[in-house]
Amino acid sequence: MTSFGPGGELDRDWLKLPHVEPGNRIGLFGGSFNPPHSGHRLVAETVLRRLGLDQVWWFVTPGNPLKSHADLAPLELRMHLARALADHPRMKVTAYEVVLGTPYTARTIAALRAMRPSVRFVWVMGADNLAGFHRWQDWRAILGSVPVAIVDRPGASLSALSSPMAKAYEKYRLPEEDAALLPNLDPPVWTFLHAPLDRTSSTDLRKFNTLDIAKVTKKTALS
Repeated sequence: MTSFGPGGELDRDWLKLPHVEPGNRIGLFGGSFNPPHSGHRLVAETVLRRLGLDQVWWFVTPGNPLKSHADLAPLELRMHLARALADHPRMKVTAYEVVLGTPYTARTIAALRAMRPSVRFVWVMGADNLAGFHRWQDWRAILGSVPVAIVDRPGASLSALSSPMAKAYEKYRLPEEDAALLPNLDPPVWTFLHAPLDRTSSTDLRKFNTLDIAKVTKKTALS
């Protein structure tokens, strides 16, 4: 799958990894972002602050293999919207999974660790994804590869913490008050971060047409 900018030419910046220095602590925030919204931004801001990360990389996936692609907006549109929302010097947006040729998180993480062995990566996700995390391909390999930070989302706390992953790895959970230590710890290790709850959801935003999505997301990014 190839991504094109608004003028029809390939936007090569989308297909590059952001610049990083040896020893940096990088949050990997993956998702369809269909569309991105203020709740995503809140997750990224939370891990930047609470984990002391140098950057958060938003990985806009070509398509989630566990979700229907029937209402999936074009990758170029989701990239433009994510970049508008992640307007922060320490947030970077990339479609590098297109280069890797895989939508699977475990493979993406393995490739990044091989390419940037001196970087401390942390997988970041909202708590609404944790209930189904055990259905991700090679989910145990993810937990064995990098620390994981889960940020609370509306209505997700109880289901997330009673999920198969949370139960299976209960003894590897890092207390929230020690979350700043997470990036420097060896996996498996994970933590659950409570944060202000933003009830915005991609599902609700998809009720708008493409033009309305762009307007709503731009307004959110500027608020």
